[in-house]
Amino acid sequence: MNRPRRAKPAAAAILGVAILVLAGCGGRQDKKQRTESPCPTTGKQVTFPLLSESTPYTVDVLTNFGSFDIRLDVEDSPCTTSSFAALVRKKFFDGTRFHRIIPGFVIQGGDPTATGRGGPGYSVVDRPPANSLYTKGVVAMAKAETEPPGTAGSQFFVVTGHDAGLPPDYAILGVVTTGLPVVEKIGRLGNRVTEKPTKKVVVLRMLVTP
Repeated sequence: MNRPRRAKPAAAAILGVAILVLAGCGGRQDKKQRTESPCPTTGKQVTFPLLSESTPYTVDVLTNFGSFDIRLDVEDSPCTTSSFAALVRKKFFDGTRFHRIIPGFVIQGGDPTATGRGGPGYSVVDRPPANSLYTKGVVAMAKAETEPPGTAGSQFFVVTGHDAGLPPDYAILGVVTTGLPVVEKIGRLGNRVTEKPTKKVVVLRMLVTP
């Protein structure tokens, strides 16, 4: 099941150091080459246009409880953001629900089956920076525990707590720039024990600009 899990502090620290060493070996040149190359997919073979790092992209998320905007982090997650934008333009998310809501932690959506197991049939990988923080308003991609760090399908989560305390395993999609009160309101509509919403929260539509 695709879901972010809180990490033990010691394990997260060790993992962060290991990733930092690997990241230090790459440098800016590797990142630029990666953004100019096609994004390999696991599962169904899919191609989609890569977003430009020089253009600010925003995804407007309209729900039955209000709307909020996500500024996409194309620089750190070129494949993830490009795939997500392509799915938005195909109206993949319209009519989906936030199927997992944990007050003070995250709200999670992007699954067309609303079971925590659905997706687009493929995934991409953007290993997040070692110093990634999952604080309030950060939007990242959910993945199964068995999948490599940075794996991204269509399921995403928005952090509603001060700090989710997660290790840098989840590809960063972006950050909420407007409508955070709406996110916080949705974040209160969940059961801490079952992790299920107490009210149906539906994505009426998503739009990406430009």
